[in-house]
Amino acid sequence: MLIAVTRAVSPAINRCELGFIERQEISLAKAEEQHHLYEACLAELGASVVSLQAEPDYPDSVFVEDPAVLVDEVAVMTRMGVASRRGESESLARALERYRPLRHLREPATLEGGDVMRIGRTIFVGASHRSNRAGIGQLSAELAPFGYTVVAVEVRGALHLKTACCYIGDGVILANRDWLDTAPLREFHIVDIGPDEPRAANVLAIGDSVIVPHCFPRTAEILAGLGKKVRLIDVSELMKAEAGVTCSSLVFRRGAG
Repeated sequence: MLIAVTRAVSPAINRCELGFIERQEISLAKAEEQHHLYEACLAELGASVVSLQAEPDYPDSVFVEDPAVLVDEVAVMTRMGVASRRGESESLARALERYRPLRHLREPATLEGGDVMRIGRTIFVGASHRSNRAGIGQLSAELAPFGYTVVAVEVRGALHLKTACCYIGDGVILANRDWLDTAPLREFHIVDIGPDEPRAANVLAIGDSVIVPHCFPRTAEILAGLGKKVRLIDVSELMKAEAGVTCSSLVFRRGAG
């Protein structure tokens, strides 16, 4: 069974952390509506959606991807690069322990799930301003016993690795080459995003479908040309919080390990 863990939008989302975009006013009502439609899309693609309650004290807590890294065998609770977000992990860990044994990264490690891209038994991790070398090293130590190899990828000019690239299956990575070092990804076929759509590399592949923000039509056309079933959704308010479409869910197979 495919599980998608999500969390309702925090009423404090206008106090979210930002790294590379200017702050804009976020409509809470519209953000909530968009998030509900996002959850509906996940359900339509076959996921059983587990929606957690909003965390009023944590503006970024809707972005459940960042506090955890899930593989088939375990869930690794990260230590996020922004100290104000670290309290998000407690309630998420309680939800995830139903599905996976938990591991925890420790100081001085920082690492966020948005920097983690899994392809088979290889875990690519962005060396970004949110994820440091200690975090990458600790994640490698936690996952090595299960046969995973962790590979660092330099990220530049973007919040996370998955802001710059995402795996869409069949050996293909969608990428904005300006925002990362593609050398560690050379064994894969890298497809460029649409012109003038720098944030379009963050897409969420589920089976042969790909969820794409509707504001990236040229990238959507590229993905359709690759034979993908493109699902366009409006996440414009959440994008004002520097979000993409991967960060608002943790999608995994129940009992995969």
